Amino acid sequence: MKRRQLLKAALGGAVTAAAAGSGAAPALAQGRRELSMVTTWPRNFPGLGTSAERLARRITAASDGTLEVRVFGAGERLAPFDSFAAVSRGEVDMYHAHEHYWVGQSPAFAFFAAVPFGLTATEMNAWIYWHGGQALWDELGAGHNIKPLLAGNTGAQMGGWFGREIAGLEDLNGLRFRIPGLGGEVLRRLGAKAVNLPGGEIFPALQSGKIDGTEWLGPWNDLAFGFHRVVRNYYYPGFHEPGTALALGLNKKLWDGLGESQRQIISHACAAENAITLAEFDTMNAAALEILTYRHGVQLRRLPNEVLRAMGRTSGEVVAEFGAGDPLSKRIYRSFIKARKAAIGWSKYGQRSFNEARALRFKYSD
Repeated sequence: MKRRQLLKAALGGAVTAAAAGSGAAPALAQGRRELSMVTTWPRNFPGLGTSAERLARRITAASDGTLEVRVFGAGERLAPFDSFAAVSRGEVDMYHAHEHYWVGQSPAFAFFAAVPFGLTATEMNAWIYWHGGQALWDELGAGHNIKPLLAGNTGAQMGGWFGREIAGLEDLNGLRFRIPGLGGEVLRRLGAKAVNLPGGEIFPALQSGKIDGTEWLGPWNDLAFGFHRVVRNYYYPGFHEPGTALALGLNKKLWDGLGESQRQIISHACAAENAITLAEFDTMNAAALEILTYRHGVQLRRLPNEVLRAMGRTSGEVVAEFGAGDPLSKRIYRSFIKARKAAIGWSKYGQRSFNEARALRFKYSD
């Protein structure tokens, strides 16, 4: 919390200085442009809403106030899921969201947020920044007058909260589980009843027995929602969203009309926020998990291998279907799968092997 307060104070000071400089220089004041950002989360919602606010301040400060970004939380200016169409038409300038919200426009948007058994946060960065993902994303967005950029990541998510123990595939039959998107389709094919509920309705649905379990984000946000007060079984890993990206989507005509320095400012601000948001989620999730387990006695359980294998096979089928549409979707799917194979190959000897070694029992510190 102290770090976030310091960051907020630093950014706030930068914005104030930029505004003061604008007032002292009439030419700069004349060049100021106010940009509107709509989000799919409530204002100041931990991790997601606060990331949008921080990104807006970063762009404003880095541009010396010539690009002044004003944020509107979900419902303040328009309904959350209306933001894509509004930005596409130029009614607002940009949105802050998960791209899988737009699968109604094209199923291929899901690849730029998260797909089951897909890419982790760092692997997503590798695909977008170095394996041609950004060019494909730009092509997809351009068809809707959108310029997309990576702007954050929640990191690995948990498998979710279950009212009963999951010992085998048969325990998924008839399970009423809140989970949207491709993960929901995977569970449906395995016998569960996937339910899509907005965040504010999850806790009362758990409490009333309307649903038997839920996934949300991770320990930080799950603790805030109080799911541990209703169910005690907290399962891992989160097969459905291994590293969910946040996106800034700008009206493409607006983007094309900006100067090169302004486009660079926005791009680098998004890249910085991408790194900082992931670090924040890792930090806050670690602290919240300790609170859930040691203070509240939540039971951490690993999904059985039998269940994970079935989820993996079914996920592959679902993801392939989403990539089997138009020619662009097929190219995005092939690029994604190629990046996934490369990531798995390197992880075997890199990150995964190190994590396994670090988990061995040996004395390291008191």
